[in-house]
Amino acid sequence: MGLFTSSTQARESALSFSFDALVSEKTIRLSDHKGNVILIVNTASKCGFTSQYTGLEQLYQKYKESGFVVIGVPSNDFGRQEPGIPEEIIKFCEFSYGVSFPMTAKYCVKGKDAHPFYQWAKKELGFITVPKWNFHKYLIDRHGKLVDYFHSTTKPDADRLISAVKLALQDK
Repeated sequence: MGLFTSSTQARESALSFSFDALVSEKTIRLSDHKGNVILIVNTASKCGFTSQYTGLEQLYQKYKESGFVVIGVPSNDFGRQEPGIPEEIIKFCEFSYGVSFPMTAKYCVKGKDAHPFYQWAKKELGFITVPKWNFHKYLIDRHGKLVDYFHSTTKPDADRLISAVKLALQDK
């Protein structure tokens, strides 16, 4: 799948990565969001954390005019909680949670088969920061630098996450 390269070497910023879109032939290039703050979240439709879609959408709506974007990355890596085909996933997200932020194709986010972005993030921030479950979040600043991560238990309305987003948005 996709236009990404299999090597994570020589990546200076997150902006060099791309993902296939969930239900179109388009490519979601992080470079298209240069100058924005990006929150990348691995998602699943049948997870105990699935209700976080509501908070992610609210966060996206609140800060998108300030240059903030959420990108959802469906993954079936944890508990096989994203078994659906793309059309089922997008329908569920849109109708159940009103998701309007970009959603990528379904990808692995852990191990040797992980999307290159996730392999790179592990190298950038260390093993402790890799997704251990669905709804793990990575924050990328306006310059493409990976600046923070949030475990699945960190809700989108958590003070720590909101403070990090606001701080990243202040940096022009």
